[in-house]
Amino acid sequence: MKAQGNPTRGGETNLFVRARHCLELADPVAKLAATAAVAAAFAAGDLFSANDDGGPQSIGIPGRPPRPRLVPPRDLPQRGLGTPDGRAALIHAVAHIEFNAINLAWDAVYRFRGMPADYYRDWIGVAADEARHFALLQTRLIGLGHAYGDFDAHDGLWKMAVKTSDSCLARMALVPRVLEARGLDVTPGMIERLRSASDTETVAILETILREEVAHVAAGSRWFAWCCACEDCDPEATFADLIARFAPGAVKPPFNMPARLAAGFSRDELARFGAAA
Repeated sequence: MKAQGNPTRGGETNLFVRARHCLELADPVAKLAATAAVAAAFAAGDLFSANDDGGPQSIGIPGRPPRPRLVPPRDLPQRGLGTPDGRAALIHAVAHIEFNAINLAWDAVYRFRGMPADYYRDWIGVAADEARHFALLQTRLIGLGHAYGDFDAHDGLWKMAVKTSDSCLARMALVPRVLEARGLDVTPGMIERLRSASDTETVAILETILREEVAHVAAGSRWFAWCCACEDCDPEATFADLIARFAPGAVKPPFNMPARLAAGFSRDELARFGAAA
C-alpha cells in the first residue's frame, strides 16, 4: 500500500478513509499518533462508516518502516534471557507482533464493510490498545539500548491477513482466534522466564498485554460467532474446518485454559484440539 496524503481534506469524517490512512502510515510514531486521533474521533461520534471511498483495495503491504528486516521464522536466532541483548531480542519480537496487530486491527476496520457499529468500535479499540502496547515495548527497548528494527523479524501475521482478505468470518477465526490466541498460551511462560531474570519492568508490560489480549481474542470470538450466525453455520465445526484448511497444527495444547475460556473458547472446542478435559 502506498501512503496517501493527510486524510483531513475531504475524508475527515469517513471512518474508512481514516482507517486506511492509519494502515498505510509507515513511521511508527506517526502511526501511533494517528491511531490515537482516530480512536478519539470515533469515540466522540465524529466518524461515520460511509462507503464513499470506492471500497477496500486489494490487500498489499501495510505501512511499516524499512526495518526490521523480514526473514523466514526458521532464520531467526534463538537467544537466551540471561543478557540484556537476549531480553531485548524477546521484547523486540513481541513489539513486532504488536506493530503488526495495529495494522491488522485497522485492516479489519477498513476492509469489512456493512458491519454493526459495535464491530468498528471493538477493532478501533483494539488498534488503540495495540498501539499503546507497542509504545510500552519500544520504551523498554530504548531502556536496554535498542529500538524497534534492531533485530530481524518475520511476516507470518500479515500473510494470514492476505489469506483472509475476502472473508470477515475467516479473518475473525484465523487471526484473533488462532494467531493472537497463541499469545495467551505462551506469554505466561515468557513472564516467568523474565521474572527469573529479575526483569520486573518487562514482566509488568507483558502482564498488561496478556490481560488486554484476552479481550482482543474475545472480540474475535464474538464477531466470528456473529458471522457464522449470518451464514447459518456452526461456529465450532466451521472453526475446525478453517484450521484444517488454512492452519493445520496451529491450534495445539498446552492451552492457557482460563484465558482461552474468558476469550470465548469452549471446553468442548478446545478438547477437539487436544486439550485435557
